[in-house]
Amino acid sequence: MTLVLVYDGGCPFCRHFALRSELVGGVPGLQIRDGRADAALRTELKARGFNLARGAVLLEGDQAWYGAEAIAELCTRLQPSDPLLALLWQLFAAPPQARRLYPLLLCARRMALHWKGLPEDPDQTVLRQA
Repeated sequence: MTLVLVYDGGCPFCRHFALRSELVGGVPGLQIRDGRADAALRTELKARGFNLARGAVLLEGDQAWYGAEAIAELCTRLQPSDPLLALLWQLFAAPPQARRLYPLLLCARRMALHWKGLPEDPDQTVLRQA
């Protein structure tokens, strides 16, 4: 079954994590989708109760993981040889620990988006005028 990670492509941290070739290579069949760039996908996720502004989503068939659980589930499937991914695997593979640490990721995301002039919610308009 296909595993799909939906992340916020506007966040440089999220983008870096999601697009690492090691991540793609370490999880067979993983598809990575930029939810910020895909309004229809965001609408579909919101209908299922998942707001991309509050966390990444991992989908596998009818099963869905959201936020900390999505990152924890993905980390349990990683086979990282990259030092950064190995560290993330150690920090986030256990769901209780992922739930404690995930707010730090959201805070970093919020700051990065603010720095780039992007709204936290991909469905809002741009904050900073060019």
